[in-house]
Amino acid sequence: MIRYYFWLALRSLKSYPWLSALMVLAIAIGIGAFMTSYTIFHYMSGDPIPHKSDQLFVVQLDNWAEEESWDGEEGGLPPQLTYKDARFIAEANQADFQTAMFLSVMAVYTDNPDIKPQRYLGRLTYSDFFSMFEPPFLYGAPWTREDDENHSTVTVISRDLNDRVFGGKDSIGESITLNGNQYTVIGVLDNFKPSPKYYDLINSNPFSDSEDFYLPFTLNDILKLTPSGNNSCWAPLPENSYEGYLNSECVWISAWVQLNSLEKKQEFQNFVDNYVREQKTFGRFLRPLNNRISNVKEWLVINKVVSDDTQIQLWLSLAFFGVCLLNTVGLILAKFLKKSGDVGVRRALGASRLQIFYQHLIESALLGIVGAVLGLLLAWLGLYAVRSFIPDIAVLTHLNTELALFAFLVAIIASLLAGIYPTWRVCQIAPARQLKTQ
Repeated sequence: MIRYYFWLALRSLKSYPWLSALMVLAIAIGIGAFMTSYTIFHYMSGDPIPHKSDQLFVVQLDNWAEEESWDGEEGGLPPQLTYKDARFIAEANQADFQTAMFLSVMAVYTDNPDIKPQRYLGRLTYSDFFSMFEPPFLYGAPWTREDDENHSTVTVISRDLNDRVFGGKDSIGESITLNGNQYTVIGVLDNFKPSPKYYDLINSNPFSDSEDFYLPFTLNDILKLTPSGNNSCWAPLPENSYEGYLNSECVWISAWVQLNSLEKKQEFQNFVDNYVREQKTFGRFLRPLNNRISNVKEWLVINKVVSDDTQIQLWLSLAFFGVCLLNTVGLILAKFLKKSGDVGVRRALGASRLQIFYQHLIESALLGIVGAVLGLLLAWLGLYAVRSFIPDIAVLTHLNTELALFAFLVAIIASLLAGIYPTWRVCQIAPARQLKTQ
């Protein structure tokens, strides 16, 4: 019977080609506009590490000026820590895993005279970084905590840098020169592009590529690198030197911890509070006690990764989709009422109202299927246009299988909802009245 209803639906679409085309186009335009906005929103608001986003926490301490908070608002906190605070937390071993990190640009030299030295962005961090954020390895493995302690001259590089310097081969054990110093490659990452890049929302675009190389944080004791990223100070340096910079109240280091239980989280919060109380006795942390550890989802909200403009755009596209559906309701109603005579004949020959209802609802579903196919094409074109005009968010503009299936489902459900009222109206047709007018 369902096959028969589908046959009737196809025949009906062919009988009214222009009206059917208008209905399909209305659904397709609505789906295309909505899915263009929803795809971008989906990637922006997604959980970048769902299996442990409630176990990873960024640490914030209020070391700002006594007379004014970080952002001028009540309870505002600096997004990063001072060097001495971040390093203390990273080396205190009070969490399951912990790390501190900052970015720096270094020149990469190769043995190939045809390849000129180029500047690449790297991250100085602790070995726990790899256990916490789980970047996939193509070759090798991360360095160890012993390497952190021993200031080992080792590095983990990205797949892209490995392709450029070593031609994509397994480069474990090879040497790479950064700013004139040689480092042994012990690991090569595979594609590592969490979206958004939750572990560093302060110093880079949330949807930018990951770094080209990683070095042990402790090597900075020797290298004394200039950070490449956000750096904010409220007080002058205690002395005009790099050591004075490290001992200052300038915030430029990110600190993250992994806490695998609620008990661990409470213990670590107490540890941080006690540390700040102790520092207050040395004349630091002049503001009231206000320390925060925020998990991944909370950190994304705090940093407004999903902007207000993106949310407004999503709601506007949904409203536009609703307008398209209202127009579709009117078109379906007009089409179904044109077939009143056919419905009257079928009712007179014994078809029940339920059968008439099923027949026309399947026709509405067929409109949704065709509209979904065309709508996906329009969404792809819309995302391509966004990608062309705003290349910085190209990673947010790709329709995957999950989103395509979602679009299909939305289109079919929407067309069924749009067809309910017209279908109900056509089911109320009295066969005797229609037969008298024929």
